[in-house]
Amino acid sequence: MERQNEVLDNVIIKFAGDSGDGMQLTGTQFTNTAALFGNDLSTFPDYPAEIRAPQGTLAGVSGYQLHFGSVEIFTPGDYCDVLVAMNVAALKANIKNLRKGGIIIANTDGFDTKNLRLAGTEEGKNPLDDGSLENYRVIRMDVTKMTRASLEGSGLGVKEIDRAKNMFVLGFLYWMYNRSMDHTEKFLEEKFGNKPDILKANLSVLKAGYNFGETSEEFTTRYSINPAKIAPGEYRSVMGNQAVALGLIAASCKSGLPLFYGTYPITPASDILHEVSKHKNFGVKTFQAEDEIAAVCSAIGASFGGALGVTASSGPGIAPKGEAIGLAIMLELPLVIVNVQRGGPSTGLPTKTEQSDLMQAVFGRNGEAPMPVLSASTPSECFSMTYEACRIALAHMTPVMLLTDGYIANGAEPWLFPSSADLPEIKVTFAREKNAGDKFYPYKRDEKLSRPWAIPGTKDLEHRIGGIEKQHETGNISYDPANHEFMVRLRDSKIEKISDYIPELKTEVGPEKGKLLVLGWGSTYGAIKSAVIRSRNKGYDVSHAHLRYIRPFPKNLGELLYNFEQVLIPEMNTGQLIRILRDKYLIPAVGLNKIQGLPFKAEEIQNKIEELMK
Repeated sequence: MERQNEVLDNVIIKFAGDSGDGMQLTGTQFTNTAALFGNDLSTFPDYPAEIRAPQGTLAGVSGYQLHFGSVEIFTPGDYCDVLVAMNVAALKANIKNLRKGGIIIANTDGFDTKNLRLAGTEEGKNPLDDGSLENYRVIRMDVTKMTRASLEGSGLGVKEIDRAKNMFVLGFLYWMYNRSMDHTEKFLEEKFGNKPDILKANLSVLKAGYNFGETSEEFTTRYSINPAKIAPGEYRSVMGNQAVALGLIAASCKSGLPLFYGTYPITPASDILHEVSKHKNFGVKTFQAEDEIAAVCSAIGASFGGALGVTASSGPGIAPKGEAIGLAIMLELPLVIVNVQRGGPSTGLPTKTEQSDLMQAVFGRNGEAPMPVLSASTPSECFSMTYEACRIALAHMTPVMLLTDGYIANGAEPWLFPSSADLPEIKVTFAREKNAGDKFYPYKRDEKLSRPWAIPGTKDLEHRIGGIEKQHETGNISYDPANHEFMVRLRDSKIEKISDYIPELKTEVGPEKGKLLVLGWGSTYGAIKSAVIRSRNKGYDVSHAHLRYIRPFPKNLGELLYNFEQVLIPEMNTGQLIRILRDKYLIPAVGLNKIQGLPFKAEEIQNKIEELMK
């Protein structure tokens, strides 16, 4: 049978099913294959909050969205072109985000009476038959039945066979988009090499899905997406949490300091621990403490001993760390704290994304306790901003908080491998001798207002540390009122002086003067950039700038803000950055706020841009 081959610029696929249907694995495998092929891409895994929600229910739907193409990709996409729905609940949860005319690949076994009831569908109505999907192209597949047929006589039980049905879908999509199965075959061989029956079953089902597309007369069109034209070099697909771990290891190697990672598991930060622990060949030490307080205190102890001390958590775990972070600020020791934000307050939305910890990062400690706050904008940028957080902590003898969030922590994109020579220098000098005649002053300052780092056991450099207010330079306990105010202002000046050592802010898109500036921070980057590019293509005078340094701000931020008639600030909170900017620069900025546990669509920001410009 003769088939057409249609070339597309980009495609957005959403894989959705029960948390046990393997949709995350399916999406990840397709993503890795697209990355190896040379496509630009962006992903958005969408996990259910419950560890094991009831099967077939809306609460149990697990999703994975992939946007890949031959053009530059900034977001996982607003509306998908293809929705893989393994059951009714997956369809109901995601149909609103499928473009009109899009393709639905429906596993018909997941649309039986039981699944219809569990998904809360009105009795007697099946979306595959009631005409509600007439605006879409529906491809019906009894994936379960065909998976079982392909493994008939394998000797495996029904449960083991059904676990392989995601491979059938993956094989079909490889056929549909002209992709090789080589990468997934290699992955399966590595994963199940010691389980030959399971390996053979998964390979058989993968090929069965591919052959289903090849032999069925229903499918007359296949699609091709050419490699993207991106800068040459060695790339890998990287998730944000992986990039954080690799950034920590790179900073450890570059500085010559051993990495100590003290942490307590919490969604969505736990994968940083998992990744760091894989790299013991770099001399890293990982410590899973009994609670968040022990985790941060162990990292402070490691820093006191001359290591690169790091801890990570999400907002609920940063809260109990607060007193110890204040101690590190008072001690003036280098410490890196990674906050992978999620929906709150309290337990909130553990698997959903939010930007609601900015105020906590900047102000959330008792007393006047200033420290630098940095933010990563994309999964791959988690590497460079983690590295930068380490550099600042070590160069300025201060704790540093790095903000990421669940969206970029679990999302993935191509990452150009940096060479060690391209990374900024991290030079660490420990105090070796007295610095005040025949005495050692542990808080004597250099031009950066940083104090010396004296390692315990260094001859003649015994000194006092503690959380009680200290006398200037000597470090002795002091209750003198004037000294306390002096030290509070001095610690604040040290943090503000860091602005002399960070780059000025430049626009990402558009000129540095005009009618409207869209200013963002963190994971809103891709949606803002896409929206601004679209708006500029329609003739609107709009620019985009994105903050990576939030405390202190870049020195030219005020000047840049005053260059525009209006400033729009999209945030996944009720408006936290906008409050800080209004306070510091007295600008009448406009907020665009979304607090749904979901990232912005570019369309939402574009609509607000056009509303303001009109």
